[in-house]
Amino acid sequence: MTDVFAPEKRAAVMRAVKARDTGPELKVRAIVRALGHRYRLDARDLPGRPDIVQRGRRKAIFVHGCFWHGHDCLRGARMPKANADYWRAKIARNRARDIDATEALSSAGWSCVTVWECALKDRAAVADALAAFLGPAPSSSRPRSTRPSSQLPSQPSA
Repeated sequence: MTDVFAPEKRAAVMRAVKARDTGPELKVRAIVRALGHRYRLDARDLPGRPDIVQRGRRKAIFVHGCFWHGHDCLRGARMPKANADYWRAKIARNRARDIDATEALSSAGWSCVTVWECALKDRAAVADALAAFLGPAPSSSRPRSTRPSSQLPSQPSA
């Protein structure tokens, strides 16, 4: 079966598929922030380029779309009818790359977790799982002033 789009239109459609700041990724980032954790995004120097990283704790979070990474849910198990061989091979390569990245990070001493797009239907469960994975939120790292209020600098008079 041929593509329903002309090659120029297909290229435009595929360019519109986002690699970062996707809806599921934004939801996971909001959950992590609500738990009181800070993080960095898209660590290009780490295997698999995790979506969310806590370098000090050596924790990495991958946010995977069910279709693109071949999850075993209804959406992930659905295969396109057009160009099926291409999509089957592409998803198999994605899955193999995901496994390789997780193993490489684990062997380097990192802990990894994958949040699937379909799991975000139950945000409370995802929040509980992430809280268990990340551990307690660090207290404020900013030191508070230890000077008594009587020693605070006075305001210049006008």
